[in-house]
Amino acid sequence: MEDLTPPKSSLDPIEIASRDEIATLQLDRMKWSLRHAYENVPHYKASFDAAGVHPDDLQGLEDLARFPFTVKTDLRENYPFGMFAVPREQIARIHASSGTTGQPTVVGYTKRDLDTWASVVARSLRASGLKPGDILHNAYGYGLFTGGLGIHLGADKLGLSTVPISGGMTQRQVRLIEDFGATGITVTPSYSLSIIDEYAAQGLDPRKSPLKVGIFGAEPWTNAMRREIEDAFDMHAVDIYGLSEVMGPGVANECVETKDGLHIWEDHFYPEVIDPETGEVLPDGELGELVFTSLTKEAFPIIRYRTRDLTRLLPGTARSMRRMEKVTGRSDDMIILRGVNVFPTQIEEQLMTVPALAPHFQLELNRVGNKDEMRVKVESMPEAGVGDPAQELASKIKQVVGVSVAVDLLEPGGVARSQGKAVRIVDNRPKT
Repeated sequence: MEDLTPPKSSLDPIEIASRDEIATLQLDRMKWSLRHAYENVPHYKASFDAAGVHPDDLQGLEDLARFPFTVKTDLRENYPFGMFAVPREQIARIHASSGTTGQPTVVGYTKRDLDTWASVVARSLRASGLKPGDILHNAYGYGLFTGGLGIHLGADKLGLSTVPISGGMTQRQVRLIEDFGATGITVTPSYSLSIIDEYAAQGLDPRKSPLKVGIFGAEPWTNAMRREIEDAFDMHAVDIYGLSEVMGPGVANECVETKDGLHIWEDHFYPEVIDPETGEVLPDGELGELVFTSLTKEAFPIIRYRTRDLTRLLPGTARSMRRMEKVTGRSDDMIILRGVNVFPTQIEEQLMTVPALAPHFQLELNRVGNKDEMRVKVESMPEAGVGDPAQELASKIKQVVGVSVAVDLLEPGGVARSQGKAVRIVDNRPKT
């Protein structure tokens, strides 16, 4: 793979500033953000007052722990525009969740917010190894989902030539990557597997594609999956992180030269990791739930937002800003199976160690009598040889994860494909 390390001269000075400089900037911006939220969003005024805190109580970054958390239900209860801190007429862009699991969550951006978003996404794309003039194949979904349009903002800012293909039409995805000579691709890791399958269906070798880097996000994925994708395409695969409530894609990104966790753009987003049960702030290096406070957002400031993503904070390496470890799962995606905590990424890690199985999978939960059972639906590789790969996978899951599962071995193409975020869990258990 080609060395895509960006020159130091192309970095924003704050990316390689001292920790003292970063902390000073964070404190100044955090004071502004807390006051802005308190004075302009009724929810935050009521929340702060109920907790007995005031923006003036913030004298150091550690004082943020005194302020209350924000959770998704707060956003839903203030649907549609109750969390906005500026008059509706100053909102330049509105995005929203699908609302499939309840009231949609709505987020807004001023023109300045859009410029900030463009800047952090451009920084992320540059950290991934892209440079002005490169062609970016953007296969994230466009529309109310922040992925496609967020990446597009940053690509314009960096000076890329963007192909706004969105998701779906997989045959066309391959054709345009090849015909247009895309240098980079932004896509969910699960959909990239469908693109790899389509290369094979068209009799093309993905290792000969023009792609040099893939930037993957919107769902947890493992380092084993990274190796699978990098080997299939002979390109770098890096992780991007974001969520609509905090900004969208571009909150954090891996640096292509290290690929050792995602550097958080701490000049705009202040991270904490908490114990998901007690809410206590944990020291850097300990695993817990990621919490974010926005430092510069005008339209939709977010204070101590509980992401439900599980990770740990680590010191900076390629940049001065702290890193977050690859997200291992979400606290609300955790499956408790007969008393054992199971995350889909744990199943994926074991799946990737069985060469006779394709990387596609889905978990099905059923209740048989009074007992919960999990079925892991997987596919055999077309060139699979002798042996029983289903039993091999079941044994590995039992040994490493600690639960007994049934493995259903399907023909190639038997697991439902995703054109966006993968549906990893189908829960057929009765709701109680």
